Amino acid sequence: MKYSIFSLAANALTGHKGWKPAWRDASPREAYDVVIVGGGGHGLATAYYLAKEHGITNVAVLEKGWIGSGNVGRNTTIIRSNYLLPGNIPFYELSMKLWEGLEQDLNYNAMVSQRGVLNLFHSDAQRDAFARRGNAMRLHGVDAELLDRDAVRKMLPFLNFDDARFPIQGGLLQPRGGTVRHDAVAWGYARGASDRGVDIVQNCEVTGFRIENGRAVAVETTRGTIRARKIALAVAGNSSRVAAMAGLRLPIESHVLQAFVSEGLKPLLPGVVTFGAGHFYISQSDKGGLVFGGDIDGYNSYAQRGNLPTVEDVCEGGMALMPMIGRVRLLRSWGGIMDMSMDGSPIIDRTPVDGLYLNAGWCYGGFKATPASGWCFAHLIAHDVPHPAGAAFRLDRFATGHLIDEKGQGAQPNLH
Repeated sequence: MKYSIFSLAANALTGHKGWKPAWRDASPREAYDVVIVGGGGHGLATAYYLAKEHGITNVAVLEKGWIGSGNVGRNTTIIRSNYLLPGNIPFYELSMKLWEGLEQDLNYNAMVSQRGVLNLFHSDAQRDAFARRGNAMRLHGVDAELLDRDAVRKMLPFLNFDDARFPIQGGLLQPRGGTVRHDAVAWGYARGASDRGVDIVQNCEVTGFRIENGRAVAVETTRGTIRARKIALAVAGNSSRVAAMAGLRLPIESHVLQAFVSEGLKPLLPGVVTFGAGHFYISQSDKGGLVFGGDIDGYNSYAQRGNLPTVEDVCEGGMALMPMIGRVRLLRSWGGIMDMSMDGSPIIDRTPVDGLYLNAGWCYGGFKATPASGWCFAHLIAHDVPHPAGAAFRLDRFATGHLIDEKGQGAQPNLH
C-alpha cells in the first residue's frame, strides 16, 4: 500500500480499518542467497539496498527480538556529517545525502528534521580545533559555519554565558544536521525491504554458525538451521559475542550508553547542541521532550541499562550548559549497547571466514550512519568489493596501522 493523501482520505472514510501491516512477519525458509543477522537499522537498510540497488531479493533478516528492540530504538536520534578525517567525512556525508531523500525513497514519514547541529567551544584551543574541522568539512563539500560568542548567544540566549566555569566562546554549526525519528527509520526500511521480497524474521536468535572447509554456509537459530550463500553480521553491541560463534575475535569492546527524555515542553531548542567542556548533547523531540545524553558507562556490559554515576555526570553537564534544565522532570531513560572499536571508527568488511561479512564498531555514530552503512554493506555483499565511501573501514587496519582515530585517543575504546 502506497502512503499518500489519497490513501489517507480513503481510509478515513472507512474508519481506518483498511490499513495493512507495514511489513510481512515472515517465517524462515531453508535457504537464502543472503542472511543478515540483526534486524536493526543497519541490517534492515542493508536488506533494502540489496533488493533495490542490486536486485538481490532472496534475503532474510533475522532479529532475535522484535523490529526496533535494539540500538535503533535506543539512541538520541541525531544525524550529522561534521567529521574531520578523510576516512570518515565522505561516508557520513553520503549518509546525510541519503537522509535528505529517505522519506521520498521509502514512501514513509521518518520525520527527518534538519534543524542544525551546533558544537560549542570554550577555549582558544577548541576554537582552533573546530576551525580545522570546519575547514576539512568544507574541503569535502560539507556545510560548516564557525560562529563567535555573539552569534551563539543570538541563537541560544538561554545558555549559561556569564556564570559558567567554562564560558562559551562560540561554536561550529552544521545547518544540515538535525534529528530523525529512530523507530520510523526501522519501520520504514522494514516496509521497503519487505515490499521487495525480503523475509523479515522476528524472534529468531542466532545460536551458532555452520562452517564447512573454512566457509560459513549456514546459521543455527532458535527456529532451525538456515543455509545461505552469504551471511552478514549487523548486531551492534553484540558483534563480539556473535562473531565468537564463528571463531572470530574482534577489536571491539561493548559498553552501555544511556539516554534520557524529559517531560514535554513548549518549543525551546531550535536544533541540536553539544557541550564542549564535557560530553553532553541535547535536542528537543517533536513531542516536546528534551532528548539528551553523555558518555558511555565506564565498564564492559551487555545490559541495556546503565549506572547512577553516569546519570549524575550527564546531569552535571546539562546544568553547566543550561541551568534551567534542573527544573525539568525526567520522563524516562534507557541504555543501548555500543560496540566500541579500537580507534572509534566502524568496520565494514569481509572477515577471514569466507562467506561471512561484518558491519560493526559504530561507537557513538551508529544511528546517523544507518543509510550509508546499509548502502556500503549491500555493495560489499553484492560485489565483494568495498564501496568507495566505506573503503577505509577495513578490519585489518588495526594490524596494518591505518587507523581512523577521529578523537586522537589511541587504541582505548572506552575513551572514544
